[in-house]
Amino acid sequence: MIRGSIVVSVSHYLSGVKILDLSHYVSGPFASLLLADMGADVIKIEPPAGDPMRHLGPADAKGDPLFYGALSAGKSVLHLDLKSDEGSARMQELLVDTDILIEGFRPGVMTRLGLDYARLSVLHPSLIYCSISGYGVDAPLSAAAGHDANYLATSGILHRNGTTSPHFFDPPIADMSGALFAVIAILGALNARSRTGKGAHIELGLADALMPLQLMQIAEWGANATVPTRQSTYLNGAAAYYQVYATADAKHVMLGAVEPKFWLNFCEAAGRPDWVKRHDDPLPQHRLISELSNFFEQHEAVAICRRFEGIECCLSPVLDLGEALQSPQTLARGLVKSDGGRLQALFPAYFDGKTTTARPPLHRLDPA
Repeated sequence: MIRGSIVVSVSHYLSGVKILDLSHYVSGPFASLLLADMGADVIKIEPPAGDPMRHLGPADAKGDPLFYGALSAGKSVLHLDLKSDEGSARMQELLVDTDILIEGFRPGVMTRLGLDYARLSVLHPSLIYCSISGYGVDAPLSAAAGHDANYLATSGILHRNGTTSPHFFDPPIADMSGALFAVIAILGALNARSRTGKGAHIELGLADALMPLQLMQIAEWGANATVPTRQSTYLNGAAAYYQVYATADAKHVMLGAVEPKFWLNFCEAAGRPDWVKRHDDPLPQHRLISELSNFFEQHEAVAICRRFEGIECCLSPVLDLGEALQSPQTLARGLVKSDGGRLQALFPAYFDGKTTTARPPLHRLDPA
């Protein structure tokens, strides 16, 4: 970001922007984490008992919750009982100079707390108010409880992924992509406010966030009512050229030779020129997949990777998380760093040749 001859670090892109984050668990906190990476001042408002995310996942040697700590780094936290007169009054004080409010309650909760957008927009017309819920507002499932796999189930994604039955994913796709869409919308609203002075209400359902991720499949359904099923497309296991294969040592490699040129390179390096013309065999390519499986099962993963090293055929070893974090690629990129013993995945981009800074631990604002 350049203003005249002054270069502004990414860690100061949003300097002076104050955010109150009333959300819990993953989506809202992940969104405010990314905004904090860009310099926003994020105050996390939690109930007296704290964010329930504190009780999910493992703890470190001190007993501190790791998942909660990762999502809360770089922020401040204040515990308020918003149902009490004292908590409500303190919240109103905080709102006076707040730019963005993020909340993740089910529809109707903020209205009962007297903190709905209709009310706050009158008092604070420049406020950008982002509501994140499971199924959005004014819909049949608006009041329903749900988690990531439920959103995958109702979006049509879960149905077509897996082998013999639907499989959900780790990391949680709806939660994380919903947070990314929220950040995009918030930044857009901030830009608009710089011109108009007016805030906005952003209302986002996590189940809705899954629809743009499958815009290609939706376009196909709209044109000819095609419903993709498990192992029916090249993206979900029907193609030999886009497939995970087991090796002789019970490890796996991923072949992604989608384009004919990559498939040609793979077949030649594998010593199987007879496979080249079968790239366009009808899907699902069960017979060809079986033949490639037999090829890979005769070699250990290291030997496979050595054999195809330098060959442009999109073949990669399947690494576990520890292997991935210690790989030359990850180390060279420098976007996962340790700070004070805490390993952090930084914002995944370089800005003018620099990364975002490591996040400090959560800062508590509660009186001692």
